[in-house]
Amino acid sequence: MIDFNKLQSAEVDKTFYPFFSLDNCLLDNPSCVALAKDFPDIKSGGSIPPSSINLEESIKKLISDLESEEMKAILEEKLNVDLSNSEIVTTLRGFSRKKDGKIHTDSKSKIITLLLYLNESWEYETGKLRMLKDKENLDDFIKEIPATLGSIVAFKVTENCFHGFLPFEGKRQSIQMNYVYKKNVKTHKLRHFLSSLFK
Repeated sequence: MIDFNKLQSAEVDKTFYPFFSLDNCLLDNPSCVALAKDFPDIKSGGSIPPSSINLEESIKKLISDLESEEMKAILEEKLNVDLSNSEIVTTLRGFSRKKDGKIHTDSKSKIITLLLYLNESWEYETGKLRMLKDKENLDDFIKEIPATLGSIVAFKVTENCFHGFLPFEGKRQSIQMNYVYKKNVKTHKLRHFLSSLFK
């Protein structure tokens, strides 16, 4: 599902904090084209663990590619991190609320955050992730990430890895994968599990 050669060729921007992105990281085949339609119909906000929802085989294969050793090696090399003392936490999002997208950095328990968008198209000006220069201004961004099918961004979690997007309410499909320090994994997974029970 993932074109690892494309990922290898992506340039890392280190100006403010290390990240890289591609408009489309997927292989050119019918299975990948169908991923947006195969994505589960999530009608509530928040993050959903894959284990708590029925997934099509194509989505399972995509998650397997994201969590693979090949992907891990690319992330380690590009973002200059050691992931040997980490575990993966993967979640799905299918619906954006007006309150989502506020400027933030990710928690220090995370080493890397990766986001893969799986929307067939995106005609909206809002809802596109922005990699920001500071915590004050959503319009002062390093790069705006498309929310279209196959668009991917991965960044090293730092004290200044500010990101966010202009408020959007509606269908917005993505997979988020984090490499988390092992000592924090149980807390992350429990929080996502409990959150999913109320959705």
